Amino acid sequence: MGNVSRFIEPVVLRILKEKRRSYGYEIVECLPKYALTDATIEGAALYRTLRTLEANGYVSSSWDAGGGPARRNYSLTRSGEAHLGEWAHLLETLGQAMIEFARDSRAHTAQ
Repeated sequence: MGNVSRFIEPVVLRILKEKRRSYGYEIVECLPKYALTDATIEGAALYRTLRTLEANGYVSSSWDAGGGPARRNYSLTRSGEAHLGEWAHLLETLGQAMIEFARDSRAHTAQ
């Protein structure tokens, strides 16, 4: 199925859209709710994705050192919201193509 780790990106964007601001461990806890695959998403892949999203201007981050260990909080940027919309369109198109493929495959195996 290609690069499954790429499907972490829209999930992270969606979580940040919902939460407005979140840190790594909290994002990890939310991953199963929105996961697009049954593959386990490792922490290293999540943090790599967050760094890439930030480098591309889709996410911003800042350190929060108040009231406990310092942690990096992530927020969705306007560009990130637009990118989430692009992902939504792509996933709708891909989903429809997968449904049609499955229907066609079933029809041909039933004969």
